[in-house]
Amino acid sequence: MKTKKLEELSDEELLKEAKKMKSSAMINSLFIGFLMGIVVYSIWKNTYGFLMIIPLFLVYKLVKKPKHDKKELEYLLMKRKLK
Repeated sequence: MKTKKLEELSDEELLKEAKKMKSSAMINSLFIGFLMGIVVYSIWKNTYGFLMIIPLFLVYKLVKKPKHDKKELEYLLMKRKLK
């Protein structure tokens, strides 16, 4: 199944995408906080090593650019007068 560009989405699909993006941002921020807590605890206990690198790598992957740009999504919502 191909992913559509934001301009090709209908109004309903665009609103669903905005809702999905908002909820995924919340989940990602909670998960990033949990992983950073693991890193801080690891530093506090002086246990540097491979197990400390795994949470840092996962945080990098979560912070990486999402599938759709948030600014572009907001612009399309305002352009279509959906927000």
